[in-house]
Parts: sequence; structure tokens; C-alpha cells
Amino acid sequence: MIEIFKSGGIMMYPLLLASIIGLTIIIERLWNLRQKRILVPEIIAVLDKINEMENFSLVRSVCEKFAGPFSQIAMSCIDNRDLPQEELRILIEDEGRQQVRSLNRGLGIIETIAGIAPLMGLLGTVLGMIKVFDIIQTLGVGQARALSGGISEALITTAAGLMIGIPALIFYNYLSSRSESLILDIEKYTVLLLNKIVRLNHKTEAKTEINFRAK
Repeated sequence: MIEIFKSGGIMMYPLLLASIIGLTIIIERLWNLRQKRILVPEIIAVLDKINEMENFSLVRSVCEKFAGPFSQIAMSCIDNRDLPQEELRILIEDEGRQQVRSLNRGLGIIETIAGIAPLMGLLGTVLGMIKVFDIIQTLGVGQARALSGGISEALITTAAGLMIGIPALIFYNYLSSRSESLILDIEKYTVLLLNKIVRLNHKTEAKTEINFRAK
């Protein structure tokens, strides 16, 4: 294996670096984009049970135990629940845009690796063919052993670039799809929380107005 790597020439080193970076980010994203890690079941459970204003303190205490974009958005909703409905919606949209960026972290690097790895392999191919033509010019076409080194370098770097780029592209598409799905789920539960806040605010205002008239 080491001999194959060495025979691939100088472009094998940036390809190796790209593969290590890509693999590290892919493993990290697979771990951190697990559904239960983002959409914490405990938070969803308490959101479903909200039926009065006093429940919001319980929801916030549960959110504080779990770091992540979903809990941060939920806490922002609860902390600003006294704002007018439209202002609260705009604030949460801004908070959501900030928080969901963490779900897409690293995906751009994987996409870049998927694009440049085959190109680096192609560059290695060009360098290998240049070496072949230099040997032909110097020694002629009769030196098969010398020619095979340049041809081997050309083929190995192409294969290495494709072996890195193809899996990187597959994982980029998969992780992007998973991230988008989680973002849509976060939006769904955030809208649910916003609707409950609005409904309970209206209910509280109605009770206050009734009590004021009764006096």
C-alpha cells in the first residue's frame, strides 16, 4: 500500500490530506446530526403539554439541560413571549437563521473536497504524463521500466482522486438532506410553540379584560 502511495507521486500528499479532512468532518457530522441529538425528545414532550402560562418555566428548565439549536430557539421564544405576535415571529426567524447554521457546519468543506479531489487526481495524471514524455524524449520508447513509473503515477492519482471525490459527494448529499430535514422539523415545532404562546397570550388578555370590567 505504501509503495502504491509513493508511486502516485507528489499529488498523493494533498489527496491524503483532503481524505483525512473529509473523513473527519463526515464522522463529526454523522454524530452531531443524529435526530435525537437535535430534536431532543424531552423538549418535544414538554412542548406538547403546554396548556397554561406557568408551563413555560418548565419548558425553559428542560431546554437549559440540552445544548443545541432547537433548545436555543425554544428558549428565545419563551423569553420573548410578551412581545407582539409579529415582532416575536421576526425575532424567532432571525434566531433560527443563526442557530441552524450549526447544522450546516462543515458541509461546504465536504462539497469542496468532492469537487477538487478528482481535479487533483487529474493534475497528478498530467504530471505523470509529462514525466512519461520527458523519458521518451531522453531515452526513447524502448525503456519500458522507466515509462511505467510515469504511467503508474498518472493512473494512481486519477484513481485516488475519484475514490475520494465520489464518497465525499455521496456523503455531502446525504448530510445536506439530513440537515434540511432537521431544519424543517425544528421549524414545525417552533411554529407549534409560537402558536401556543399567541393563544395563551390572547387567553390571558381576555381574562384580564374580563376582570377589569368586573371591577
